[in-house]
Amino acid sequence: MDLLRAWLCPTPAHRTRVLEASARIGKARIVIAGAIGVGVVAGGAWNGWWTLLLFVPAGLHLLTMDRWMERSDHPELVAFGTLLTMMLVLVVAAVGTGGPTSPVLPWFALVPAMATLRFRLAVSVALAGVAALLILAVGFAVNPAAALDYPVPMIAALVMVANIVGVSTALMWGELEHRDRAVLDPLTGLLNRASLKSRAAEIEQQARLTDGAVAVVLLDLDRFKRVNDEFGHERGDAVLRDAAYEIRKSLRSFELVYRIGGEEFLLLLPGADLDGGIEIAERVRAAVSVARPGDIEITLSAGVATAAGEDVRYDALFRAADLALLRAKREGRDQVVAAAEPRAVVAA
Repeated sequence: MDLLRAWLCPTPAHRTRVLEASARIGKARIVIAGAIGVGVVAGGAWNGWWTLLLFVPAGLHLLTMDRWMERSDHPELVAFGTLLTMMLVLVVAAVGTGGPTSPVLPWFALVPAMATLRFRLAVSVALAGVAALLILAVGFAVNPAAALDYPVPMIAALVMVANIVGVSTALMWGELEHRDRAVLDPLTGLLNRASLKSRAAEIEQQARLTDGAVAVVLLDLDRFKRVNDEFGHERGDAVLRDAAYEIRKSLRSFELVYRIGGEEFLLLLPGADLDGGIEIAERVRAAVSVARPGDIEITLSAGVATAAGEDVRYDALFRAADLALLRAKREGRDQVVAAAEPRAVVAA
């Protein structure tokens, strides 16, 4: 499952897009589900009323997907599973309504088209390829002779898949370009402060539903102003880019890092208790120190704050982590300080 999740959402930005898509496509999903329902009912007399038994549960699942995603620790798997379920329903319906001549065949284009609303291009293209293979498989498995004698419905369905994916991809690239400008820091490629609020609210809600822990870690490069003063801003930018890379490399896919201003970064760590937050912060601190970002010896300080269940409040965690970071600075820098207890985890 970890490999599948990494393929679906290789970066925090991809995962954020999956999560934030719900608000953008809610009305579109209702239209899609409604159109499918109307089509099934209108064609029931010819295709068989049994098809209604297939599409009603699938439509209800499509409409309630947001609730399932909110309750899941891996919402990207819920969204992807819904698409695969739709694909399976279409296979059964196409087999039962004529195979190579089935009126359901063009509907396979819906799955990769819907994938572009949440996932990256590679996922949509992969699902388009699967849809094309299933169209051919259904046709030749049900009635090979009819598929060879009159392949026009299958060809039309394949053309439909290719064209809808092409149009959806063009729209997706436009959305991603706009999104990148809005939520990604142009220097480091990390998520920025604008994308933090909505994700923090989602993690708060998940923690309360699951009674899970959340850690917030504030990171600050030590004496970064000296770098700009001595080596220039271009070298300073290189330090920030390299440090951001080391921080991101030290985290798992669901652990999010944001550049929130200047030389300051924030880690949002769902599922991490105090010990876990300290461990991750210390790993990041050591990685940056060893890497010599921008070919300059530089260290960072960190403040860690955690809470669990109903006590998870992002604003309170941020303030506590900020106070802990100030302590780390006052007490000598290059160390991790936890807000929840007086001791510091000092660099070895």
